[in-house]
Amino acid sequence: MAKNYLQGVVQATKCTYEGMAAVVEGVNAQQFQHFGSESPWRDEPIIEKISTDANIILGNSPDSCLIIDETSFDKHGDCSVGVARQWCGRLGKVENCQVAVFAVLSNGQHHAMIDRRLYLPKEWIDNPKRCEEAGIPLSAKELVSKSSLAFELIWMACARGVNFHWIGVDGGYGKEPKFLRELDDCDIKFVADIHRTQRIWLNDPSLHVPVVLRGRSKKPSKLRATTEPVTVEEFSRKLHNTDWTRCVLRDSTRGPLNVDIVSRQVWVWDGEERISRRWHLVIRREVKSPEKIKFSFSNAPENTDILRLGQMQGHRYWIERTFEDAKGACGLSDYQALGWRAWHHHVTMVMMAMLFIAKQRIANHKEIDLLSPRDIVEILAQSLPHRLINKNDLIDDITRRHHRRQSAIDSRFKSKSSQTPSSG
Repeated sequence: MAKNYLQGVVQATKCTYEGMAAVVEGVNAQQFQHFGSESPWRDEPIIEKISTDANIILGNSPDSCLIIDETSFDKHGDCSVGVARQWCGRLGKVENCQVAVFAVLSNGQHHAMIDRRLYLPKEWIDNPKRCEEAGIPLSAKELVSKSSLAFELIWMACARGVNFHWIGVDGGYGKEPKFLRELDDCDIKFVADIHRTQRIWLNDPSLHVPVVLRGRSKKPSKLRATTEPVTVEEFSRKLHNTDWTRCVLRDSTRGPLNVDIVSRQVWVWDGEERISRRWHLVIRREVKSPEKIKFSFSNAPENTDILRLGQMQGHRYWIERTFEDAKGACGLSDYQALGWRAWHHHVTMVMMAMLFIAKQRIANHKEIDLLSPRDIVEILAQSLPHRLINKNDLIDDITRRHHRRQSAIDSRFKSKSSQTPSSG
């Protein structure tokens, strides 16, 4: 069934149970649903194997990095586990959707998802009955921030022996002081995008406790900075043309990717910690669109070359490509997984398919340099056995579909009638 499911993932236009059953021979939608939603196979050992296999082909190169990011899946209704009105990055607005945090291993050319965590909003955690109906395990029935989920992914990758040289995250995680401090304290190198309002000190803030003023009975205990901070946007506005260094980050299908970069050592303090941190501030602007500016922090060694910092910052591009490929080619977003088990089973199958695609691209890189995930999926769709539907099969499929729809209608009417108060 796992093999059939994988065939469905790469062959079906939409990876619903019916969609996969329509193209995979010898399997019906009910079998796919049982495999995804009811079958008790454990997904964690498979995720561990995916991490191990991805590390063999992508880890331990100079450009190996672990990129952490979240993606969203817009959904209708409130049955899908974790669904809520929350920020949907794909749509760029608050919408009814699921959100999950992923870890992607990349070597700068190829990439693969190696782990994932489904985010559960507060309204789910506060509703034990809803959690129970969705099959959420006891260990997951607590409110955990997305940055904490990101930490889980990082620690698990380390525990599984994944070899990467730095962590890459976007501004959603870069704005979390505790998240970056803990990475720094654990000596994990990172490049974290930050918001333009992020405050920095251009000189050592010289943290101190103010002297007690005469006439004041209460002794100050809160640290203060001697100098005033500026925002990274304010700092960038004062840069001169001579401060920028033109760099070629990589070759792309549109030619060399040229950007202008500024790197400065700055101090960072969140107002709570006992010490300030001295990190790289990396500022990048597009050559053809100088108004597009990206800001990042990095705790890389002080002598790290500016081109290297720019390349490390630019690696976050690959996780966006990963999500795009997984959603467009392997059904990461089109699924019928309502419960906790079904969601994890489906995403695990998608990750297996994406790892297979990464392996094929690497194996055929010299002969077919431009081989894409879409190319491989199209080859598989033509090469794998494909269900041929005759007239009787079509009638049976329609009959089963009508039966399920009628059952759902009857169930809704029954639910509504039970909620209607009696006239007596």
